[in-house]
Amino acid sequence: MFTVEKRKSGFNSALAIMELIYHNTVRSVRRGHRHAVIGLLKSILQTVILVIVFYVMFSVLGMRGNAIRGDFIVYLMSGIVIFMVNVSALGAVVGSEGPTSAMMLHAPMNTAIAICSSALASLYTQVLSAAVVLGVYHIGFEPVHIDDPIGAVGMFLLAWLNGVSVGMVILAIKPWWPAFVSIAQSIYTRANMIASGKMFVANTLTYTMLKMFDWNPLFHIIDQARGYAFINYYPMKSSLTYPIYVTLALLMIGLMGEFFTRRHVSASWSAGR
Repeated sequence: MFTVEKRKSGFNSALAIMELIYHNTVRSVRRGHRHAVIGLLKSILQTVILVIVFYVMFSVLGMRGNAIRGDFIVYLMSGIVIFMVNVSALGAVVGSEGPTSAMMLHAPMNTAIAICSSALASLYTQVLSAAVVLGVYHIGFEPVHIDDPIGAVGMFLLAWLNGVSVGMVILAIKPWWPAFVSIAQSIYTRANMIASGKMFVANTLTYTMLKMFDWNPLFHIIDQARGYAFINYYPMKSSLTYPIYVTLALLMIGLMGEFFTRRHVSASWSAGR
C-alpha cells in the first residue's frame, strides 16, 4: 500500500537515462520498417542510388575532369554520404515525438530522450550504410584509401550535428506553425542538393560563384572532408570554424526554442489546426 522511494545517485540516474535512450534508439531504428534489416537495406539502397546517379551524370556531362585527382568514387562518396547524414539527421529530429505524444505519458520519457534517440538512430543507419557501400567497393572493385580517416569521420559527425541543430530549430517551430515545417524541410533538402557543393570542388570556384555557396555550413564541411580524404587536395576556400560556430549557435537556439515550446504546447493545438 505504501512505498518508500529510494533516491538515486547522479551516476545511477545517468545510467538509467542512457539505458532509456538506447532502448528508444532501437525502437526508432525499427520504426521505419517492421524488420530492422529491411530498414537498413533501404538506407543503403538510397546511398547506392545517389552514387550511381551522380556517377552517370558526371560521366555523361564530361565533368569527371573537374573532380579531385584520385579515386572518383571516394570523391562522390565524400559529398553524398555527408549530405545524406545531414539531411537524415534533420528529418529524424523534426519527426521525433513531441510533448503531446502518447509516449510522453510514461514518467521516465521526455522530449530530450526522444530527440536524442531519433538523432542517434539516424546516425547509426547512415554509418552502417556508408560502411557497407565503402566495404563492398573496397572488396569488390578497388581498395579505398583515405588520407586522414579520423578527420574525415570528424567531418561526418559535424555534418550530423549540423543536421541535428537545424532540426532542433525547425522542431521548436513545428507546434506553432506546422504547415511551414514541411515546406522548410523540403526546401532545405532540395536546396542542399546543389548548395552543399558536393558536385564540384570549392578551390575551382570563382569569387562570384563562391559567394553563392559559402553561406552554407554544409558546403564548408564537405570541402573540409575532401581535404582529409585526399592527400593532394588542400581546401583553401572553406573554413572549419564557420560550420562549428553556426552549428553551436543553431543548437542553442533550438534548445531554447524547444524548452519554450514544451512549456506552452497543448494537446488541443493539433485538434484546432
